[in-house]
Parts: sequence; structure tokens; C-alpha cells
Amino acid sequence: MIRRVVRSLGPAIPVGNPKEALRAGLGALIGLVVAGAFVLAASADIHLGLFLIAPFGASAVLIFAVPSSPLAQPWSAVVGNTASAFVAIAVCAALSDPVLRIPGAVGAAIAIMITLRALHPPGGAVAMTVAMSPDLAQESGLWFALSPVALGTAILVVVGVLYGRATGRHYPFRQFEQINPQGTSDHVASERLGLSEDDLVNILTRYRQSLNLGVEDLARLIAAAEVTAAGQRTGNTKVSDIMSRDLITVGPNTSLHDIAALFLRHEFTALPVVEAGGHFLGVIYQRHLLGGARFRHPEWLERIRVARAQSSRTPSQASQIMEQDGPTASADTPIAALLPQMADGKCDAVPVISAGRIVGIVTRTDLIAALARSGLAN
Repeated sequence: MIRRVVRSLGPAIPVGNPKEALRAGLGALIGLVVAGAFVLAASADIHLGLFLIAPFGASAVLIFAVPSSPLAQPWSAVVGNTASAFVAIAVCAALSDPVLRIPGAVGAAIAIMITLRALHPPGGAVAMTVAMSPDLAQESGLWFALSPVALGTAILVVVGVLYGRATGRHYPFRQFEQINPQGTSDHVASERLGLSEDDLVNILTRYRQSLNLGVEDLARLIAAAEVTAAGQRTGNTKVSDIMSRDLITVGPNTSLHDIAALFLRHEFTALPVVEAGGHFLGVIYQRHLLGGARFRHPEWLERIRVARAQSSRTPSQASQIMEQDGPTASADTPIAALLPQMADGKCDAVPVISAGRIVGIVTRTDLIAALARSGLAN
């Protein structure tokens, strides 16, 4: 009992990734610097709202450290902070006793943020800042809610969007109806759960997680859990048990015409690129040729010749189009580890590497066949 209580009082967040900690900290620094450049004057100008307020620091934590949280989204941040400031100004006008004014402002701010579907914890700090400085509220009036509050928060959001794109994070968070990478209205294959958006919303509501997780992120987590569970059903099957060993490879100087001919002749979806001695350099997928076209007809060969003749800048050999940083595996890798890599549709095959040399390749067909066998066995 005591041990359980002690554990409940300890850290609830997993061990942090130093790289992610640096990314979030640097983002907050940049965001506040930019916000300061816009709203911070040489000396605070109360009438124009040209100053920073402490709640911006809390907003920066959410926007840059937990950008997938519903509490950090643009609507929550801008509307939450701004509405809290307006409400707090109104409370200050109605109540003079600080014993009632300060908690009243915070309580009213929370109520209005929830009503507006814009809950943003720093909004409580905004309300408290106003209530603790009634002279500021009286002198600035409603303008305080617009500048610095709305203006400063909006700047943090804009920087958050740009910084997220630059560092590979999604902000604002993914939308459930977001178009997939293929440009169609279908969800990504790994996220086709058989559950509608309403179903996912009901799950979040039932377990009171609507404020902690977005619908699309829930779909991604469920899909990842299903892939992991499917992988565990494969038992101890390793990559070496299912990989293809008799490989057709190309060299770095192989022409695109010859590569296309190999795709057509063998009906492969991927070709490893190796140099003398079998040292692995990269892999070419069909999508790397002519924007992902599948070579079903010989006329594609002629198109490659024409394209190469039209421009000297057009790639002409394997080394110019191969993917060098794609996923790889070793012979001892469990096949369960390959499922997430192939589920998103971007990877058709995973090369198997030993001491820098390619010793095999696992295609999506190999993996599906292995899963089918394990399903029949169970």
C-alpha cells in the first residue's frame, strides 16, 4: 500500500529524450524572443500593451513541449488566453476585495474557457495576473486583452507552427479527416480502424481524455497498438526465416533505363543498389522512377530515354535517385519490428544488412505471407 502511494507521487512522465528536450527548449526561446521583438518596448507602455507577461512562458511550454495536446492548439491558446483576460477585467470591475477578486477571476476564466472549448491552463495565469494588478486592468481597460495577451499568444502560435514544420513535428495537431500522403480522402492504411470520428470522440469522452489527446492521435495510437499486437502473434519468427536471398541488384552507375527494364522483367517493387563486393549503398523503389509510376508497359522505357535527353539535369543513374537513409534490418531482427515500417505505405521492402553487405531483402509480400502463416497456425 505504502509503495503504491509512493509510486503515485513520483514522476508520471517517461524518461525524457535529450534531443526532444533541446527541441522544445530552443523552440520556446525562439518563440519568446520573436514575441518580445513585436510587443516589448524599451520601456513598458501600459496604454499600448507593449510588454510581456509571465503567462506567455506557460503558453510556450505547451506549444513547444506538448504540441499534440488539445490544450496547446491555436484555438485553445489564443481564445483561452484572450477570453480569460476579458473575464478577469470584468471581475476586477465588479469586485474590489482581493480575497474574492483573484479566485473569482480564475474561476470565471476556467468556466469561460471550457464553455468556448478553449481550455488553456496559462489562461488561468492570465486571469490571475489581471486580478492581482487591478490598477493595470483599470488603466489599460479591454485593450489589455488584445495587446499584449492576444497579440503575444498569436505570435507564439505562429512561431510554433513554423518551428514545428522545421523540426518535423505536427502543430497544429493532425486532423482526423486529414488527406493522406497519396492525396486521396482515405485515411492512411495503418489508421483504417473501422471506427468513425464520432466513435473515437466517444472513447475520449468516456474515459475523460478529451483534454489530453486529439482524435487523430488516438487513431494513431490504436493503430500502433494493433500493429504491435499483430507482430507479437508472429512469435519468434526472424527476418532470416522469411527474407529473399537470391537478389537482383544494380550498381550506382546503372542507368534508369536498365533499372526500369529490371522492374518490368522481374515485377519487383524495390531494387538494392550495391557497389563492388556487395557493399550496400541504398535502395530504389518504383516510386523513385517518374514520380512513383508502376512500370506495366514498355512505353515507360521510351519516356525515360526522352526525359534523359531533354535535360542534362534529369537523373540518369541509380546513385542519383536511390534512397540511402531508409530502414534496414539484420538477419536476427524479429519480423514484428518490420510491421510499423511497412504499414505506412512508404516502404515496399527492407534490406537485410550484415557487416555493411546486403544478405537479403524482406518485401511486403514476404511479410504478408508470414503473417498469414502465423494466423493459420494460431
